[in-house]
Amino acid sequence: MGTRRCRVALFTVAQWEEEAAWLRRQHQKGWRFTHLTAGIFYHFEACPPEDVVYQLDYQDRGAGEDYFQLFQDCGWEYVARFTQYYYFRKPAARMAPGEEGIFCDRASRLDMIRRVFLGRVFPLIPLLAGVFLPQMVLSAPKDWVVTGLFALVLAAYLVVFLQFARQYVRLLRQPGD
Repeated sequence: MGTRRCRVALFTVAQWEEEAAWLRRQHQKGWRFTHLTAGIFYHFEACPPEDVVYQLDYQDRGAGEDYFQLFQDCGWEYVARFTQYYYFRKPAARMAPGEEGIFCDRASRLDMIRRVFLGRVFPLIPLLAGVFLPQMVLSAPKDWVVTGLFALVLAAYLVVFLQFARQYVRLLRQPGD
């Protein structure tokens, strides 16, 4: 069995492009991604360094045989799944000229953002509005530590919302495909 290692990295749900680029750099250094645990523990096995493109897709309704067959027909190898994210890879040498990845146009990239937003970020809004904000307001006069923790959680969610907005606006400004 080959050498294995685990690296800790943290990416928000809006940073799948950065995550894919990081996985590509690891493969270029001779570490092939095998799976992810607890959302931050990336497991790798030693391999010859190679330029391999990694892509993530988000499926909120699960994936059937047709889903995987479509990727396989296009030369993508299924690697792993974590929650609703599916990880694929393909050697850069086997990419067609001009091929960017599994999302070939602006509409499909916008659809990915929409699916992630509706499946992962939007459900948090009632939690924030119904639990965190009221608790922060109620605890403010009594307990500054609790108020500070709630404020940190709200700030973290705000960062994720802003990341989504930035990606969405960036894609909207790209020329149409």
